[in-house]
Parts: sequence; C-alpha cells; structure tokens
Amino acid sequence: MKSALKIGSVLGIPIRLHITFLLILPIFAYIFAINPYPYGFQGVEPPATKYALSTLTAILLFASILLHELAHSYLAMRYGVNIESITLFLFGGVSSMEEMPRDPGQEAKMAFAGPLTSLIIGAVCLFIYGNIIAPNPSFSENPVFLTIWILGVMNIVLGIFNLLPAFPMDGGRLLRAFYARRMSYVKATQSAAAVGKFFAILMAIFGILVGNLWFPLIALFIYVGASEEERSTQASVTLENVLVKDIMTKDVVSVPSSMNVEDLVHFMFEKKHMGYPVIEGGDLKGVVTFTDIQRVSTLDRPVTRVSDIMTRDVISITSDARASDVLKLVASKNIGRVLVIDNGSLVGVLSRTDLVRTLRLRSE
Repeated sequence: MKSALKIGSVLGIPIRLHITFLLILPIFAYIFAINPYPYGFQGVEPPATKYALSTLTAILLFASILLHELAHSYLAMRYGVNIESITLFLFGGVSSMEEMPRDPGQEAKMAFAGPLTSLIIGAVCLFIYGNIIAPNPSFSENPVFLTIWILGVMNIVLGIFNLLPAFPMDGGRLLRAFYARRMSYVKATQSAAAVGKFFAILMAIFGILVGNLWFPLIALFIYVGASEEERSTQASVTLENVLVKDIMTKDVVSVPSSMNVEDLVHFMFEKKHMGYPVIEGGDLKGVVTFTDIQRVSTLDRPVTRVSDIMTRDVISITSDARASDVLKLVASKNIGRVLVIDNGSLVGVLSRTDLVRTLRLRSE
C-alpha cells in the first residue's frame, strides 16, 4: 500500500500508518486540548504542556486501537488465517486478513476479541483512576493522570461502538456469525448487511434532526462498509468453485523486451489489451502495462525499451488455483492481471476483466 508507511512488526505482522491517520492524529490532539475537564486539557498551563498531554493521549488512544486489531489478528492466526498487515486509518485500524473463517464459532470469537480488548483496557484505566488516582489529591490535581481517565472512557466507547450490529464493525460480523448458524454464509452476510444499512439510515436521520454532522458521516461509513462486505462475500463465494484454468486466457500474447515504447502503444491499440508478459528467448522477463507507459513522456517513447519500464517482480498463480483466491490477490495488490505459471512455464493470463465477466455470467 503506497499510501501507508510501515513503522514496525508485532507477532510477525507488519504495522502500517495510513496517510489519513497522520492527518487525524493532530485533529484528535487538538480536540483533547480544547475540551474541558474531565474529557480534555482546557485550562492546563502552559499551552505547551496542554498540547503535549493531548498529543500523548491521542497517541495512546491509537495504540489502544492497535491492540484491538492485534487481538483480532492473534485469534485469526490461531485459526490458520494469514494476516498480511494491520493499518491504522482515519476511522481506526484494519487487519488485512487472507480470508475470514466461514465457521460461525471462529468468526464470532475473532470478532468479539477486539471489542473485548478495548473494554478491558477501558475498565482497567477507569479502575486505576477511580481507585488510585482520584482519592489521592496529589495525583488527581496533576493533569498528567487525566490521560488515564480519558483513555479509559474512549476505550469503553470504542468497545461499545464496535459491537453495533453493522458492518464493517465487529458487531456486524458477530451478527453474521449468528445468522450463519441458521442459513447459508451468503444469505447470512446479506441479512447482516441489511441490518447494518438500516442502522446507518437511522443514524443519519438522527444526526440530521439533532444537527450533528458526525452522525451522517459515520452512517455513510457504515452503509458503504455493509455494501462492500456484501459484494465481496458474494463474489468470493461465487468464484470459490471456479478454477483458474477454466476461465484464463490460454493464447498468451507477449511482447519482446527490446520493443520500444512507441511501438508498444500501437501494439496495445491493435490487440486491445492493457498489459502483456515480456518474453525474450522463450524466458519470462516481466510484465508491462499501460500504467508503465504513462510514466514515459511522448518524446522519450521512441528511444525507451520495454525492458526499461517493465515490472520484473511478476505476480503469478497456478492453473489449479481457485478464482476466488485470485480475486482477493488482484484486489489486495491493486493489479489488473496475473500470470498463470505451471512448472515454470507460462500457460495463461487471468485478468480482472475475466473475473468480472465470470461473476456476471454465474450470477445470471
């Protein structure tokens, strides 16, 4: 993910900060700074201390969100699910999982692990503040310890919010797990998504009536998340019994690495494909796409070779792989096609267009 910065690894999972997180962090720090006691540091002097404490609180809050996501990921790995990364976004954290378990019990435990972690962090912080800090005047009058109170309250809110029965929150996955014990996985997802959309509409109406724009914004986030979960699940289930060899393009059209980019442009217009494997002397050298061409100016195209712009790190699959796995790969890597290689030989190409066409045909 080019818009995310890796900051380290925990449990072997890469931890990334998305650009939206870098934007929201100072906003959270400012909100904590201007809010009055007990939910902020308004009135704390000097101002440098106030903003330092509010920034610390914002950082600790997102550290709590990271622990929330690590709880999901730890259980997922216990169930054999591969975790590609955890990314902190504008609205919180997201664990990039290879595939959500279809077993309702496993999905329910994974979904509940995150909110439970947040509720435990919140309860511990509030217990410490209420039983150790608040009774001691030397502690309670020190604004540094107010961080513990705010962190406790925010984690309780985070835990409860994530239990709302709507995708993409954990409550939506708990609801799907409940439905999946009584109906098919696709039907369970559709039912849970419908509840989430209805909930989002009610939240948006409430926000408009009370004049709070945050509620419609969160409602939009929930509605889009529910719709996306429904579509992705339907697509994954539809393609899971389809093999790559059944839908791939077997007559592979390739280009030589010595071809210049201007000729490649004409070749693309003629063949009407946006990407090609690069073959030289019978060996696969890489892949070149229209995106690669766009990086070369018109004046430089006659003297620039395909070998200068092609991608050498080829993403490939085998012909007996499931089309549903390729769909996830194409989406996660944001690529238009993958090469099909068996025993070191190129036997086909499977594009995003092929997958979409198959989805439409099997959905008829």
